[in-house]
Amino acid sequence: MDGERTPVRKVVVRRPPRQRGVPRPGARERRGERAMAGLRRTFARPSEMVKPWGASLAPWRLAALGVVLIVVLAFSWVSLFHVGPPSVEDLRRAAGVDEWRTLPIGVKDDQPGIAYHDQESGSWSGFDIDIAYMIAEDLGFRRDDVRFYSIESEDRARMEGTDQNRNPVPVKMVIASYSITQKREEMPNVMFSSSYLHTEQSVITLRGHEKVASLEEFKDKKVCTLSASTSAVIASASGAKLIGRNRVSECFDALDHNLVQAVSTDAAILAGYKAKFPDRYDHWDLGDDQTEAWGVNVGDNEALRDLVDLTFYRSYTDPKDSRWELAYQNNIAPEVRANIEPGNTPVPLAGAQQPLARRPPVRELPWEELTS
Repeated sequence: MDGERTPVRKVVVRRPPRQRGVPRPGARERRGERAMAGLRRTFARPSEMVKPWGASLAPWRLAALGVVLIVVLAFSWVSLFHVGPPSVEDLRRAAGVDEWRTLPIGVKDDQPGIAYHDQESGSWSGFDIDIAYMIAEDLGFRRDDVRFYSIESEDRARMEGTDQNRNPVPVKMVIASYSITQKREEMPNVMFSSSYLHTEQSVITLRGHEKVASLEEFKDKKVCTLSASTSAVIASASGAKLIGRNRVSECFDALDHNLVQAVSTDAAILAGYKAKFPDRYDHWDLGDDQTEAWGVNVGDNEALRDLVDLTFYRSYTDPKDSRWELAYQNNIAPEVRANIEPGNTPVPLAGAQQPLARRPPVRELPWEELTS
């Protein structure tokens, strides 16, 4: 066998015949095909890098679900167990606001610049009227839904006004130059909001009266003031003979007929008569440091009190809310120029800035903590 040759088998690989007109793929095209084939295999089966990353999303999903559950439970807890201060919706529900078709408000009707009812046109105007519209707007009432009823000083605690036929009408709130005092706050059915105007007591006489510096100058003389008002207490301490009336217009009628020597009450009230009849009266500053802070009486409706305070708080803190400033500029500011003592001394009428308003305990978010 050593001399024999091993037979070699020749293998012939026959390639398919080349089609005419079809270019043979080059090396670049073949590499591209192999790369695409590799990518297809990669995405067709989960790789070891992709698989753990996809699995890591599960904790994030669980965490997100947990956050949602916590928020839902917080809202449910507050709703069921009333944790923390009430929300605005809670206050509206407790006050009964959403059940009212109209908003009856007790106001004065004979105080020009503060609250005045024009009998001929039937229109209402004045600072208190604008404040009433401001509160009504935030409570969700249109102006046409507001009903004003005349109220006398002695009826403000009872919250009972009268209609055009002099029939008694219960009101939801009283906005009638009602000064906040400790004695009044202790009365039943009296609950004040934050103050919305600061003024002080002054006195008006007929034109040509000698200078007045204090109420003591009217000792043993007749001075008319409003019954059941803080002005009556101060006037009584001066030794003057008080003539009490339920309406300030009745006091001015007595002054016009020389039945009294002066009318004394809050300067913001007297200013309207001086502005309306500048040649008939003289307005005098008494230099009294006691501030008369007017508030809204809501009776025994604590939730309504907080809603009113919320209006005053937002008005005070929001620079874009100029409703209080407009009420002052449209009603009291024009009277400042008319209320000048003989000798060109201006009479202080009322503070030109809204008094500081407290933030009511109102919650906007379940987890909110009130710090002011």
